[in-house]
Amino acid sequence: MSDTPAKPPIDRLLAIMARLRDPARGCEWDLAQDFTTIAPYTIEEAYEVADAIARTDMAELKGELGDLLFQVVFHARIAEEAGHFTFAGVAAAIADKMEARHPHIFGDAGGTMDEARWEDLKAGERAAKGDASALEGVALALPALMRAEKLQKRAARTGFDWPDPSGSEAKIAEEIEELKSAASDTDRLEEAGDLLFAAVNYVRAHGISAEEALRAANTKFERRFRAMEALAGPEFPSLSLEAQEDLWQRVKKGA
Repeated sequence: MSDTPAKPPIDRLLAIMARLRDPARGCEWDLAQDFTTIAPYTIEEAYEVADAIARTDMAELKGELGDLLFQVVFHARIAEEAGHFTFAGVAAAIADKMEARHPHIFGDAGGTMDEARWEDLKAGERAAKGDASALEGVALALPALMRAEKLQKRAARTGFDWPDPSGSEAKIAEEIEELKSAASDTDRLEEAGDLLFAAVNYVRAHGISAEEALRAANTKFERRFRAMEALAGPEFPSLSLEAQEDLWQRVKKGA
C-alpha cells in the first residue's frame, strides 16, 4: 500500500482534466474542444441536474452534479491554458461575490434577504462594472420564457410596467388580432413572439413564473396523453378526433 496520501477529490479531478488536455499525452477529443464547443454540453448538464431534482432521484443527482462540475473544470482549464484565469480564481470569485451579496450574514448590514434587496445588490454590481442598461447581464442562452420574465422584471424596476394585469391582458388580445392579420411568415413570427411575450407579462402580473407554469403544463399534458394512449392501445392514432377527445375528457376526470 502506498504511503502517499490520496489527493482531495477536487485536486484529483483537476489533475484528470489537465491530463486530458495535455498536448502530448491527452485525449484527441478533449484537446479539440474550446469554450464554444463545450457550452452546449454545459447547458445540457444543467438541465439534467434539474431533471434529476424533478424526479427526486438522489443517486442520479449526485452523478449529474459531478457532470456539471466537470464542465466548470473543463472551461476553467481552457481558460488557464490561454492565460485568462484558473479554477482557483473561479472559486475565489464566487466566494467573494456570495459574501458581498449577503452583507446581513458576512457583514454588519443586518436585516433579512428578499428579492428586492438581492436585485439591488446585483444592480450595484452592474453599476460598478459600468453597465449602463438595466437589462445588462440577462443571458441570451436562457430559455426564452425565463429570459422574457427576467427582462420584464428588470424593466419593471425602472417603472416600465403595467400597473395591474388588465394592461397585459389587453395586450394579449391586441397581439392575437395582429397575429391573425399578419401577411407574411416574417410578420407571423414577429407577432407570435409578441403574443408570447405579452402572455409572460400577464402570468408574471399574477406572481407566477411562466417557465415553471409551462413546465408543469407540459408534464400534465404528457401524463394525460400517455394515459389516453394506454386506454386506446395501438389503434389510438386511427381514432377520430371526437373519439380522442372523449378519451381526453375521461383522462381529465381521473387526473
